[in-house]
Amino acid sequence: MSFQTEKALVLAHHAALDRARLDDVAAILAARTSPDWLWRGMHPFHEQRGADAVARSFWTPFLRAMSTVQRRPDIFFAGRNELAAGGVWVVQMGHLMGLLDAPFLGIPPTYRIAMLRYVEFNRVEGDRIVETAFFCDLPHLMRQAGLDPFPEQTAQHLVQPGPRTHDGLLLADADPAEGASTLALIETMIGDIDSRERFAAPEVELARSWHDDMIWWGPEGIGATYTIPRYIAQHQRPFREELSDRAFNGHVARVAEGSYGGFFGWPNLTLTNAGRYLGVDGDGTTRADMRVVDLYRREGDKLAENWIFIDLLHFLNMQGVDVLAGLSP
Repeated sequence: MSFQTEKALVLAHHAALDRARLDDVAAILAARTSPDWLWRGMHPFHEQRGADAVARSFWTPFLRAMSTVQRRPDIFFAGRNELAAGGVWVVQMGHLMGLLDAPFLGIPPTYRIAMLRYVEFNRVEGDRIVETAFFCDLPHLMRQAGLDPFPEQTAQHLVQPGPRTHDGLLLADADPAEGASTLALIETMIGDIDSRERFAAPEVELARSWHDDMIWWGPEGIGATYTIPRYIAQHQRPFREELSDRAFNGHVARVAEGSYGGFFGWPNLTLTNAGRYLGVDGDGTTRADMRVVDLYRREGDKLAENWIFIDLLHFLNMQGVDVLAGLSP
């Protein structure tokens, strides 16, 4: 099974976009996307249709604010989605690095290097990208500009590195059997979460799918955590204790190639803030959605690293907390 055609299309799309000027962003986006291209972005961008709308809502304002942008990918792979949405999806994750020289969404300029962590899922049909999910860590960009959108994190956020093994750019096709093994392990891990009550302790649940020295590269607001015990203390336990009535809504795409795989949902989860999650006092009744991306690196028969993007701005906005509203225009 080869994904070379789809990978080449996405790489050409990115290369053209990386050379874009403000007056030709929409034309560049239109060159390799379908007229009814569905683009999903995090709050405040949400769903857009067609190149003009995507350029107007995100790319033109972003490129106006961030000058001399470099795309610095750490992970790149493709796979066939066996879920209902189907299709071949090409996934890329890394940082968009530039100079933050003008305001962006009220985030003030720093005139220094800034790095926007991103992940993008692109569904390819023929010679066109027909569907995209673009997640980025806007709260981390705020932090780089001296803003403090959340209280002290339970873990630690960093400018996050790529895989420890430095082999995340799968430009050539990987052995299909390796991708199948990665996807099967991800499915097992998801199944364990959904049936977690059957395990005597979280450590027992996690040890089935994760190496002891796992790394969970979480988003700004939660942070990164290392080893199973610290993951439980710094992410899993607050998440499970402060958020209740968890409803799993499924995923749009779930794909893997080689040792890498991942998924996104729209939304993945719907929950109730029953505690003080992210410093917000929950009322115990308001339901809010979590749009999430998880990417994984498998090492042997267990997962070793996990990169996570969560649309926390949308999750909080559904609870009446508009983080962006408090920023200067």
